[in-house]
Amino acid sequence: MSTVKDWAPSVQQPDAARISQEPAPTAHSIFHEPWWLDIATQGNWQRAVVKLNDKVIGEMPYAIRRTRLWRVSHLPPLTRTLGPVIAPVTGSAARQQRHRLDVTARLIDQLPECDSFFQVLDPRVDDALAFALRGFSVSARYTYRIAPDVPAEEAWARLDSKTRNVIRSASHELTIDADLTPEAFLAFYDANLAARSRTNAYGSTVMRELVNAFVERKTGMLLGAYASNGQLVAAIGIVWDHQSMYYLLSSRTHDAHCGSISLLLWTSICRALDRKLTFDFDGFSSPSTFNFLSGFGATLTQRLGVERLGTLYLLTRTVKRRFAPAHVFAPNL
Repeated sequence: MSTVKDWAPSVQQPDAARISQEPAPTAHSIFHEPWWLDIATQGNWQRAVVKLNDKVIGEMPYAIRRTRLWRVSHLPPLTRTLGPVIAPVTGSAARQQRHRLDVTARLIDQLPECDSFFQVLDPRVDDALAFALRGFSVSARYTYRIAPDVPAEEAWARLDSKTRNVIRSASHELTIDADLTPEAFLAFYDANLAARSRTNAYGSTVMRELVNAFVERKTGMLLGAYASNGQLVAAIGIVWDHQSMYYLLSSRTHDAHCGSISLLLWTSICRALDRKLTFDFDGFSSPSTFNFLSGFGATLTQRLGVERLGTLYLLTRTVKRRFAPAHVFAPNL
């Protein structure tokens, strides 16, 4: 276990000859990993693939499931982003754009016919023109991110003063442990849901399997915040890939210190910066979450959503939304 210092915790057809051989950033994230998708979809996923001379130059995984009325392809539980992953090419900006458009179009052509298709693209995918040209609606979602080259001292200085104060206060009362086991985390999460008379929105089975898998594979960890009496009062789950660390899950007791989650997040940010990873707060879906995350001084980053709906599905959804509460938050502000 460790505590936190006063200022911060301890831390057209593609041309084969022109396909880039240099390692370059791509949009392949932990959420694209086959083991992740196997668990998150319980095996109900497929992958569109484009090859050139037997080499994969583009891929796009998608989930598929049937409800009583509809065939849908949406993001699986706990899977924040997906979208196309395309091997880069050398050459002019115009040539690179043509390559992306061509490969993405051929990926889209392999997607299944369904009543509703929706994905949020990895933030490294900064345009969705190919989807728009194929009749998809494109919208903007947002997340907060901290770049990997930001020194911890600077990241601390960027925090809102209120956020810094609650982190300092929490660090004087709580101890952070990075060795929380999946069993302890899941029991804690379920107990807090029960105390609030809520059910697991992600599905208990999927969450249990994913948490165990990312801890076992060392692509994530669980951090706990403990009171002076040794009681676990807050916990979060983070996962990472070769470029980013993501805030995935959190839970706290109703009487936990108001800065407990902030302290755990700051500890995670320091770990990401130590590893030279971007820290991704993984989006928000309500004004209160937006206000909370904005206190961390991170950069607001756009994530594009792509959607295509069948006529009957669209009509049914429109009718439902007509009678939904007017205050429901839309993430595409």
